[in-house]
Amino acid sequence: MASLVAKVPVLINTAIAQGRPKFNIFMKYARVELAPPKLSEIPQIKAGIGKLLSSAKSGAWKDQTVKQATLNALVGAEVLFWFYVGECIGKRHIVGYNV
Repeated sequence: MASLVAKVPVLINTAIAQGRPKFNIFMKYARVELAPPKLSEIPQIKAGIGKLLSSAKSGAWKDQTVKQATLNALVGAEVLFWFYVGECIGKRHIVGYNV
């Protein structure tokens, strides 16, 4: 038992040393991808929404490849799932509201 306890700090240090490069890569992308939009990006967002609405009205969504349609469906499902997760967090219950 004593030898097992003596190995714990070595295992922890090894795990930290091996995990640090991956954590640094994660933080590099998290700073960019998880940041809220800047004021300078708002015109691009408006243009993107306008383009999306015009393509929906003109039927351009029918000309997508199967790969693009699958990717769009997965992104939509992800947004829907995160909405439901946010609802569960907000009401602090999985089912129903605590009244």
